[in-house]
Amino acid sequence: MTSNGSKPKVLIVDDDNSMRGLLKARLSDLYDVVDTGDPEQALGLALEHKPAAIMLDLMMPKFSGFELCQNIHSLSYTSRIPIFMVTGESAAKYKEHCRALGATDFFEKPVDFARLRERLATELQDKKVDRRAHVRVKMRVVLKLQGSDADGKAFEQSTFTENVSVGGFLGGCTASLVKDARVKVFLTTGGKDYYAGTAKVVRREAPGAPWQRYGFQFEETTADWVLQP
Repeated sequence: MTSNGSKPKVLIVDDDNSMRGLLKARLSDLYDVVDTGDPEQALGLALEHKPAAIMLDLMMPKFSGFELCQNIHSLSYTSRIPIFMVTGESAAKYKEHCRALGATDFFEKPVDFARLRERLATELQDKKVDRRAHVRVKMRVVLKLQGSDADGKAFEQSTFTENVSVGGFLGGCTASLVKDARVKVFLTTGGKDYYAGTAKVVRREAPGAPWQRYGFQFEETTADWVLQP
């Protein structure tokens, strides 16, 4: 691990020493790297260091990448950390399942390091913009969401939020949604629905629960949204 505190911190979890060393060598010029070959240490390191991103091997002894990804996203303290799955397994076989568990992206071995570095830079820049974007306001708002779930099935559901901003909101939904899924958002008031804009899922806070909470970020809003810039 480097000591340069100005670099974003990245956690690498992989029981393959050579792969872990290669990832560290390719990323340490831009990132402060923390790494472990023991998946049992991964959650503790994530809680201790609160890394800007996590590189996670899919197949490891004791704990699989699936379990770790779900555990990391189930804790509010680590739920917003982007996770990049790195594996020798087929992307077609596991990619969508990883996304449903909260993974940001999926990389097959041998890793395309140019794409990995590009995706890391983009994701961390987006997080900086999101942190600065808008102050959250505690306000109960009744909404209707329309979109397609993780299986491609159309849904329409009434819900509510008590956490809103100019640029998004946090709300519950029984439909299973994957990261970056788009929904149409309607503001329900006085028995009528008013189109408020289109939003995408940027995180989910309770994977596997019957009623899940998602963080939504607007891609565009109308004058009917409750908060205006």
